[in-house]
Amino acid sequence: MRPLRLAAFATVALAASLLLARVHPFGDAGLLSGPRDNAALLAHASVPPQVRDLLANKCADCHSAVTRTPFYGHFAPISWLLERDILEGRRHMNLSAWDTYTADQQDTLKAKIVQETKSRKMPLPQYQMIHWNSRITSADVASLTHWVHGDDTPGSGAVVTLPGDPTRGQAVFEKRCTGCHSLTNNREGPRLQSVYGRATGTVPNFPYSAALLNAHLTWNDATLEQWLTDPDAFLPGNNMDFLVAKPQERRDLIAWFKQSAGK
Repeated sequence: MRPLRLAAFATVALAASLLLARVHPFGDAGLLSGPRDNAALLAHASVPPQVRDLLANKCADCHSAVTRTPFYGHFAPISWLLERDILEGRRHMNLSAWDTYTADQQDTLKAKIVQETKSRKMPLPQYQMIHWNSRITSADVASLTHWVHGDDTPGSGAVVTLPGDPTRGQAVFEKRCTGCHSLTNNREGPRLQSVYGRATGTVPNFPYSAALLNAHLTWNDATLEQWLTDPDAFLPGNNMDFLVAKPQERRDLIAWFKQSAGK
């Protein structure tokens, strides 16, 4: 009789799990809506085919409306955890809504994609544990980096000749940097008042990474240019998770930092 009881209990538990999956404590991510094809994702966006395939295959399950639900996604409480991560992912970036983002928003998201994948923060570790083919390779990072930098990639032949403009630089700061930085207060990043001419890692009461504390550099035209272009390449191990892809925007931003520091 005991095996029969265990079988009955397992059947009841399985049925309850399937029913509870229709409850959405974190919101409905559409896991039970049936199969969806991500082939058309970003079809009308200016995205190279190789990058489009990469985003569709390794990012879209959490960052689009064409989530592919694995078999275990039909069972609670696993389905709840999946929906939590998916809805959070869509809130930060929804590839299905890419065309609705402004050019500035797209540039910001593209830079974020590069930094998050380069640091291997994305895809999420719990996702990669099950989806081995979602792991980001060095070749993937190179493709994404080339896409973000576009024609401004060194060696492409594109040359920026305009000098930095502090007025445009202030606008870049307000659009690109204020999510983590303030001029006068430490936030997720240190305050940037008088950053030009300041030694690295010296703002009081800010928890710098060891990379910045031990850099012993001064922020000037050359170091800021390298830092804003690719923080990880310039100082590996730092906590900066953003870059400014366009050379003109970097020049403008540096000009504004210089002016605000009275240099």
